[in-house]
Amino acid sequence: MSNIIVVYRSKTGFVKNYAEWIAKAVGADLREAKGVEITDLMKYDTIVYGGGLYAGGINGFRLIKKNLDQLKGKRLIVFTSGASPVRPEVVDEVKKHNLNPEEQKQVQFFMMRGGFNYNKLSPIDKFLMSLRKIQLKSIKNPDADARGMLAAYSQPVDFTREKNIEPVVKAILAK
Repeated sequence: MSNIIVVYRSKTGFVKNYAEWIAKAVGADLREAKGVEITDLMKYDTIVYGGGLYAGGINGFRLIKKNLDQLKGKRLIVFTSGASPVRPEVVDEVKKHNLNPEEQKQVQFFMMRGGFNYNKLSPIDKFLMSLRKIQLKSIKNPDADARGMLAAYSQPVDFTREKNIEPVVKAILAK
């Protein structure tokens, strides 16, 4: 059996939920990304990284991305979560935004639906999300996603479900 670590960066707890469920399901070590160095990861055969989705970027993913050369030969699995529904075109867009074609060959990528809790955001994130709220309110005929996001500003939403980790767990346990 290979050594597995799940490292995560979570601002509001949704990615943390997924990271904890994944680590438990596969018997992996679990670490919050703050303070983790690349040398901490080198002893593991499989490295799973999870970070929240912010403006198309994966929170804290730089830890893995800037060290891909050092991590050659390791199994790398990355997951992200955001408030929006997970659709194939969105997954492809996020994957392309974060990984070039060569990197996509080295990293298995997964996206799961998280949630949104405005009250748990940092002051800077609240400011940025206030700008997004203004943008959403300006849409003349908002679709269901825009209406749902607007409603989430006053009523937090949590779409995390333990069953959502199944494809990630399957990928980790695959030979």
